[in-house]
Amino acid sequence: MKEKWLTVLSRYKFPAIMLLLGVVLMLLPVGKKTTAASEETPPQEFDLAAMERQIEEIVGCMDGVGRVRVMLTLRTGPTLSLASDQDETLRDAEMRTESQILKLNRGSGMQEVVITQQRYPVFQGAVIVCDGAGNSAVRLQVTEAVSVLTSLSSDKITVAKWQS
Repeated sequence: MKEKWLTVLSRYKFPAIMLLLGVVLMLLPVGKKTTAASEETPPQEFDLAAMERQIEEIVGCMDGVGRVRVMLTLRTGPTLSLASDQDETLRDAEMRTESQILKLNRGSGMQEVVITQQRYPVFQGAVIVCDGAGNSAVRLQVTEAVSVLTSLSSDKITVAKWQS
C-alpha cells in the first residue's frame, strides 16, 4: 500500500504542488484595506481665496519678488460626481430612464450622498503683481511657480510690476 501511494505521489507531484499553490494564492488578501475613518472624511472643499493666499505666500518667499498680489480666474469650478441608481424600462416601444441619487443612512435620520469622484477646478488665467516684476529672471521664476501650482501654460499667466 505504501508503494502505491509513493508511485501516485511521484507521478502527480507537480500538479499537487500547483494545486496547493493556487489554494494559498486564493486565500491571500487582495487590494487595499479601507478604514472607517477614511470613508467618513468629507470631501475637501475648494476655496479660491485660500488658494490665492497660498500662492502669495509661496511666491512672496522667493528671492527678489517683494510684495505680491495674486488673482486667479476659473474656467470651471470644482465638481462632484454623485452615485446614482438608474432604472430603465421599456413601455409602449419607448425606453424610459429614471435616475435616483444614492444616499447613505448614518442613523438618527442623517443621510449623506455618495460621492464617486471629485474634480479639482480648471483655472483660466492668473495675474500676479509684485515688486520684483521689473527683473526678467524674477518674472520667469514667478511664472514657472504659478504654472506648476495651477497647471496653466505660461501664456495664461501675467506678471506685472507693483505700482510705486
